[in-house]
Amino acid sequence: MWSTKLNLLNSSINKTSKTPKKTKIIDWSSSLEDLLGKASLKSIEKLNSVGIKEVWDLLWVFPLRVLELPPLRSFEFIEEGRIFIGRGKVLNVQAKPNFRVRGRGKAMLYNISVHVQDTLSDKIISLKWFNSYGSVTQKISQCEYIEFMGEASIFNGQSQFANPDFFQLEAINSESPFVTVSNELKIQYPTINTVSGVIVKKIIDKISINLWNNIPETLPESLIKRKNFLSLSESFKVIHAKIKPTPLLESRAQNRLIYEEFFEDQIKIFLRRQFFKKPKAISYSVDENTYQKFCARYPYTLTIDQSNTINDVRTDLSAEHPMMRLVQGDVGCGKTTIAMIAAMIVIENGAQAALMCPTEALAIQHFSSCTELFETKEYNVRLILGSTPAKEKKQIQKDLEDGTIDFIIGTHSLIQDSIQFKKLGLAIIDEQHKFGVDQRIRLTSKSEGTHCLIMSATPIPRSLSLTQYGDLDISTIKVMPSGRKGHKTRIVTKENFQQFLSFVMTRLSLKEQIYVVVPAINESVEIEQDFHNLTDILERFKKYFPDYIVEGLHGKMKSDEKAIIFSNFKNHKINILVSTSVIEVGINVINASVMAIMNPERFGLSSLHQLRGRVGRGDKPGFCFLVNDKIIAVTSMERLKVIENNSDGFKIAEEDLKFRGEGDLFGTDQSGSQTQKRLANIILHADILYEAREDALKLIQNNDPDIEALLMRYSQDERIFSTV
Repeated sequence: MWSTKLNLLNSSINKTSKTPKKTKIIDWSSSLEDLLGKASLKSIEKLNSVGIKEVWDLLWVFPLRVLELPPLRSFEFIEEGRIFIGRGKVLNVQAKPNFRVRGRGKAMLYNISVHVQDTLSDKIISLKWFNSYGSVTQKISQCEYIEFMGEASIFNGQSQFANPDFFQLEAINSESPFVTVSNELKIQYPTINTVSGVIVKKIIDKISINLWNNIPETLPESLIKRKNFLSLSESFKVIHAKIKPTPLLESRAQNRLIYEEFFEDQIKIFLRRQFFKKPKAISYSVDENTYQKFCARYPYTLTIDQSNTINDVRTDLSAEHPMMRLVQGDVGCGKTTIAMIAAMIVIENGAQAALMCPTEALAIQHFSSCTELFETKEYNVRLILGSTPAKEKKQIQKDLEDGTIDFIIGTHSLIQDSIQFKKLGLAIIDEQHKFGVDQRIRLTSKSEGTHCLIMSATPIPRSLSLTQYGDLDISTIKVMPSGRKGHKTRIVTKENFQQFLSFVMTRLSLKEQIYVVVPAINESVEIEQDFHNLTDILERFKKYFPDYIVEGLHGKMKSDEKAIIFSNFKNHKINILVSTSVIEVGINVINASVMAIMNPERFGLSSLHQLRGRVGRGDKPGFCFLVNDKIIAVTSMERLKVIENNSDGFKIAEEDLKFRGEGDLFGTDQSGSQTQKRLANIILHADILYEAREDALKLIQNNDPDIEALLMRYSQDERIFSTV
């Protein structure tokens, strides 16, 4: 096979690996070191660091592509754009240094040109390697005959191959006819944490055929039969081309493994949900008269959705098991009102409440709102931030432990070991998508049986709610408070930039205020030159509007500096606030009617939707401008049009999910940049997700004996219940 021939390039490695010093019994739970030996420790360490620790984990490293190769043929049959395998005599080798490009360690790279004459005809073609190390030149120069494989292209009317695979042939006896090679498969694996795809393939090839034939089933046997699934062994062998894949086989194998992933997640989510419901919780409730007094603190009547949601929360708080409820709703729908009423219920019963925010700016905003809400000073509300002076922090820690503080508001500092509570009854987490799952668990673990209320202004598509948030009860607020005018969004380019400035001037003349959001604070040599920064934009807007007060705000400012800026902007002492995305969540200045987001392609769709929610929050219409004064990629412009043309947060969240992934269900990563899914995609395969969820819950509810072993096995996975 060609894959075998390519391995000859590193024959010395192969020779040592073929004769292991010790014979070990390798099974699917064996470590990579057991499979590979200590000679491969560097690769093992790199793979281990990304979660590939056992032989079983290698099964889930899927090929990027499997190509069926053509037979060996004469150069006369070369076709442009097609994979070709040929044999030829090396006529000459030319290597020219590429002085514009250097490799690692500043090693010189070369552009190599080789002329090869066909062994089956008189035709001559060119093989070229670009930006190659000198070792490639040496290898080719040592060859009299080579066999090569690559995709043909046409240059100046002649066939040539760029960067083809090749290996050396032994001297050819002209009297011996060549034997045509049968069709074979070329399997290409991805590079994983700098371990090349070639090395990954060599590692996977070390798994014995006996193991491939004996992959243990993980789904209940009754389910496999009912759904006519391929066995797990067959499925993996098809995906890894241990069995020659056909379109039908490949489709069945993929569907089996996609279902497998979703089914496993649902079992784990069920176990985690049961785990969180195990502790006994203290029941908190108030009579209707007290509840109505809480509601009367607000100058508006709760919407139907708000009323339904607070009823859900009151029911949860009075239950014997801890609440784990997510309140989701678009920006400005009134989620914070729900959280404050829940906090008052708990505090009224003699317990403490904590509110954790992703940014200091949002924590300060919540603290300011709370002090206004509790103007009678009946509750002791405190603020703790990473920048809080050490002496003040120490006093806050003491007051939390002895119960003097009723309500603490802060950032990640709340989950530090130094923070302990006398009786934490309710943990509120704002903007859950900014935190990892572990951080939520760490806060609720501060006291036994703590109720948890989570708020998210990033609407969650149904498919994500069944995976990332499947262990939570979910309440949705869709109806917006009356009187809000909402916002309109427009893309600004070079052509209409002056019109945008004129519009801003008009709104300023009407005594309205402006947000200008930038993606960075200062320029850096590591950041592209077109990356707008706060300092530059601040100076530009001061020149655009010299008669108005323009100030800057960013996350690296000291807390007291930020508090002053917030206060001045809220009190109309600042006309234009140039800020980083610290204003993305929770900032509420009704008079701010215009937001300009510079270089919006640098932000995620959900972040853009969150940001524009800062305007149009009162009786004045809001306007959001996505400002690009430079040419951006077509795909970036398409993403911005999703924001321009949609105000539905659920639609935007689903589009954003396609770009950023779903995050780690059972760990700390919330970014989604490296999704734990291998084949399954909760957007593309939502129908299989719903099917797997329904099947899993039905088996559990019916106490199906096949499911008991699975529940027992997965219950050993500590990550499901991690609190550290």
